[in-house]
This record gives sequence, structure tokens and C-alpha cells, in this order.
Amino acid sequence: MAENTDEALTPRRRTLVKAAAAGAVLTPLALAAGPARAAEVPLFQHGIASGDPLPDGVLLWTRLTPSAEAVPGSGKGPATEVSWEVAEDKDFARIVVRGSTTSSAQSDHTVKAEVRGLRPATAYWYRFRSGETLSPAGRTRTAPAHDADTAGLRFGVVSCANWEAGYFSSYRHLAARGDLDAVLHLGDYIYEYGHAEYPTDGVVRTHVPAHEIIGLADYRTRHGSYKTDPDLLALHAAHPVIAMWDDHEFANDAWAGGAENHTPESEGDWAARQSAAKQAYFEWMPVRPSVAGTTYRRLRFGKLADLHLLDLRSFRSEQVGIGNGEVDSAERTLTGRKQLDWLKAGLSASDTAWRLVGTSVMISPLAFGSLPAELLAPLAELLGLPKGGLAVNVDQWDGYTHDRSELIAHLRDRSIRNTVFLTGDIHMAFANEVPVKAGSYPLSGSAATEFVVTSVTSDNVDDILNVPANTVSTVAEGAIKLANRHIKWLDMDAHGYGVLDVTPEASQMDYYALSDRADPAATASWTRGYRTLNGTQKVERADSPVR
Repeated sequence: MAENTDEALTPRRRTLVKAAAAGAVLTPLALAAGPARAAEVPLFQHGIASGDPLPDGVLLWTRLTPSAEAVPGSGKGPATEVSWEVAEDKDFARIVVRGSTTSSAQSDHTVKAEVRGLRPATAYWYRFRSGETLSPAGRTRTAPAHDADTAGLRFGVVSCANWEAGYFSSYRHLAARGDLDAVLHLGDYIYEYGHAEYPTDGVVRTHVPAHEIIGLADYRTRHGSYKTDPDLLALHAAHPVIAMWDDHEFANDAWAGGAENHTPESEGDWAARQSAAKQAYFEWMPVRPSVAGTTYRRLRFGKLADLHLLDLRSFRSEQVGIGNGEVDSAERTLTGRKQLDWLKAGLSASDTAWRLVGTSVMISPLAFGSLPAELLAPLAELLGLPKGGLAVNVDQWDGYTHDRSELIAHLRDRSIRNTVFLTGDIHMAFANEVPVKAGSYPLSGSAATEFVVTSVTSDNVDDILNVPANTVSTVAEGAIKLANRHIKWLDMDAHGYGVLDVTPEASQMDYYALSDRADPAATASWTRGYRTLNGTQKVERADSPVR
């Protein structure tokens, strides 16, 4: 039995309507902070989690509540010893590794355990213990050995989970699956807004804290609130989660030196807010930073695939206005020089069948074409554009064309094939071919493919227009496909998730839609599947989901 010890690891886009939070329904976390709280508190009320699987190990996470006052963000509560153990069976009769560490207010009572010495491609059970109290048990899975001839991989894929906009039923449906190697979260795991700021209408439940989060205590409290959601707790207990951040883990449309949703005059220094958001994120998420203060890193899954995860908020230049030509400037960057070089080198050196790239914003170009005003307005709201502006999405790779051109040229010049970009952010689903030159596509060909998943709950076009699904968005879908021949399919209506199936022959994304984001018992159904065959750089429709 191995022993192991843990190591601590501009104007607003939307018109925000301030609403009073008094009288709102309180979450369990808020109730926990109230004066009527009982002396005995659930010690592991924020659940357990695992993440970033390796062939010989995985990262484990939990959070203790050692006393009634030790709520997230409080800075209170005694230091408490916590141990962990990993077993081959759910009854913990065959424990293979264990260790211990200390939970303290310094890390908001969160703890991480870097577990090693496990077997590749193997399911394990894990749990934590403090005194006589046991946490719930979780199930995790290690990655295949680096040189393994892996027959297949299957990942759940999600993004954009706004607490106030609905329930996290997508997480519940993914948690119920027993066939996933991991779940990939592409960003916007939390949202920073205050109550009823976004969405302004149709709020399903109230954020905690009710105000916009700005300081370290705020970000810790918001993370803690999210981890009281039963569907999110179930997801983390069922599968390892591979997470990266986007803007709402900080503030809307964040860049290296600020954010659209940050006003220094009233909200203080951006660097301090960004630092607080990052600290809370690394405390509360089962993520190991490969580069200090960032989430860009690389994981390998046998000879079948490697996964390159990008941080597209920490190093980017400020978003620029539309129509002034600055989007093409070589002086502006989305990735930062070091990260782009890291990505290019990793893609060149890869000897796997597939190169998966987690990018929080869409790399494929997107033009609107000719759209009616009633459709252009909600699309502009989602994409951060002037309501009557040009069809350029400056928060995504469209606003940083030099970085995109350099990356695409690298893929083409080095004959790097089977690159699949996995994307979230824009609350719509797409299946794209990434064109070498959009203006001359398809003659110029494609350099890669891209699968974009829709939001778990965050507003889409129909939500903004407050109309039933498939009423007006079908007009926009047709116009967008006509103006963007590399976009093979899009869905502007659904909320849900994706399931990515990777084999030596093909990579297929199956898209699942929820019946109703406002229904905590929402059902999920398969809507479409799209795949790219080995060596083709093309996207084609699949007749059925991969079983």
C-alpha cells in the first residue's frame, strides 16, 4: 500500500437592471450563514470532486465546514485534519492509497490531494474523513498509459452554467452515465453578476451573494453556493472533471487589464479583482495549474488523443471596436506569445491520432449575413456587438485574427491533421470546418474542425426574445449558414450538453437538448450528431448517437 500526502496547491455589454434581493428564495448556503443555524453542520456539505486524470493518478478535492461560522468566504473556522483514501471498490475493502492534510481558513477550508501510484485506465472510488465523519464517496478514472493503444474515449462537454437562469439538469444527465472517461468544462462554471442582472427576466433562483462578486470573499461565496447544487454535486461525484475558465469566472468580456463588466472607479483595481477570482478558482476547483496562475495545460490519453486546454483571458489584449481594422493587428493577441508558442509546439510534437484543443471562445469565423433587425439585436447581445453593428465577434478569435492566422498556417504548413477544437461560450451549438481562408472556402480547404456546445442554462436567442423555441431562430440559422459555408450546422434554441466520442477512425460530437432549463426534473434528448473522419478535416452528419 502506497502512502501519499497532499500538497497545498467600457460600457456594459448588457443593460443591467438592478433588482432588490430582499425576499428572494435563499439557497442552502445562505441559510447556513443565518442565525438560526444548528450547532451541528454537515462537514462535507460542498461535496467531493476529482479532476485532471493522469495515467498513474488524479487530483482529489473537497471542502470542510468545521464550524457553524466557517461558511465560504468567511475566513473563519479552526484548522482541521482531513484524510483521504482511494480504493478499487465502492465498499473500500481494497484501499490502495491514502494520505492526510489540513483544512484551514487560509484556503477557505478547501483541500486537494495529488494522488499517484494508481493503474492506468482504471476506475477508483475515493472519500475523505475528518474525525469520525466520512464524506460521500466519489468515483474517478485514470487516463490510459501514454503508449496505450486506446480503442476509444468518451467525454461529456459543457459550458455556461448561470445559476439564476435555470437548473443544472445537464449535469444530472451526465452524472447518470457510466460510460464517460471525464467531463470537460469549457468555462463559465460560475457567473459574476448580481441578482437579476443577467438574465434580467425569468430568474429561476437567486445568486449568493446577491450582489456582483468583486473581492475574494465574494468569489469564494459564489463558488460555495454553486457547490450546493445537487446536480453539480452529482456530476463531480460521478466523473473526473477537466475544467478551464472563460470570462465569467472573473467578469464579462475579461482581458489581461480589465473587463467590460468592471468599473475601476466603483469596483476597484482590476488586478486585485482578477487575483481574487483566480485564487478562489484554484481553491474551489479540482484543477492543477501547469503554469502558475493559468489554466492552460495538456493532458494525454494514450496514443489516441491529447487535450490542449487554453487560457484565453489572462493574456489577451483588450477587445477593440468594430470596423477600425485593429482586429487584424499583429500587436494584439488572444493567447499571448508564450501560450501560442506552447500550443504550436505541442501540436507539432503530438504523436496521437487526434489533437483536441479546448478553446473557450469560437475559432471559426462568424458573419451574420442579412438578418432582420429583430434577430440581429439578440444575436448582438449574445456576441457583445452593437445592436446594428457589423457581423464580427470581437470577443472571440474573430477579434484577434493575427493569432488565428498564425495558428491555422502552422496546422497547414506542418501538415498537422485531425485537430478538433472544442468550444463553448456563445450559448449556441455549431459543427464547423475551420477554413484556411474564409473568403475562398471551400476552395481553400479547412485546417481543422470545431464542435461548439450550447449553454447549460445561460440565455440563448429565444430566451432573449422571450419566444418559444424554433420560432424565429430558424430564419437566423439559415442566414448564418448561407453567409458562412464552413458552418455545417447550428442550433440557436437549445440548452444542454455534448458527448464527444473519440476512436481511431472518427471523432463524433453528439448534441443533447434539455426539455426545459427552468424545470429541475428536465429530460434530455439527442438532437444531432456530427463527426469528422480520420484524415479528412471535414464535418459530416451522423445518423445516430454513438452507443
